[in-house]
Amino acid sequence: MAKLPSKKPKLRQSDPEQPNLESLSRTELLVAMAATAIILLLIARIWQFFEPVRLPVTFQWLDAGVGLTLGLAISAASAVTYRLWTAYRKSADTYLSFVLAPLYPSDCLWIGLLPGMSEELLFRGVMLPALGLNATGLLFSSVCFGIMHMSKPHQWPYAIWATAVGLLLGSSVLVTGNLLVPILAHITTNFVSSLFWQISHR
Repeated sequence: MAKLPSKKPKLRQSDPEQPNLESLSRTELLVAMAATAIILLLIARIWQFFEPVRLPVTFQWLDAGVGLTLGLAISAASAVTYRLWTAYRKSADTYLSFVLAPLYPSDCLWIGLLPGMSEELLFRGVMLPALGLNATGLLFSSVCFGIMHMSKPHQWPYAIWATAVGLLLGSSVLVTGNLLVPILAHITTNFVSSLFWQISHR
C-alpha cells in the first residue's frame, strides 16, 4: 500500500538560512507563549524586589491614543522594511512562520496581549528605570530586547529591527512617563502584524 506524503512542511536541513526548529502544534505554541509571559513577569517581580523603582501604568485617553498610533506606525514601518530589506524579510519570514503558521487568526489577540504586556513590564517597566531613565538605560534595555528576539545567529536582522522598536517604545515612555503607551503600542504592533501575516498566508 502506497504511503501518502505528509502535508506537514519540513525545513531543509541543507539550507543554512533556515534554523533547525521543529514545528509545534497550536496548543504547544499557546502554552509556550503563556509560560514565557509568566516567566518574564516573574523576572520583573523579582527584579522589583531588589530594585523597587518602576514606571506607572495610568489610563489616560491621550496616552492611549499615542500608544495606538505608535503601534500602527511601527506596523507600517515594519511592512516597508519587509519590502525593502531582503535580509530582514528572510529573517522575519523564518521567525513568523514558526510562530504563526500553526495558529488561527483569532489567536492574534494572544500574540498581542501576552508578549505585549509581559515584555513591556520587564524591559520598559523595570529594566529601563533600574538602568537609568537616560540614553544609556534606553540603549541597553533596547539591545537586550532585540537579543531576546534572535533565535539563531543568522536572525540578526530581526534582532536589529526589534532593537529599533525597543528604542521607539522606550523613548515613548521617557517622553510620556506612562507605561501604558509602550504597552498599547506593543500590543497593537503584534496584533496587526500577526493578523496581516495570517491573512496574507492563508
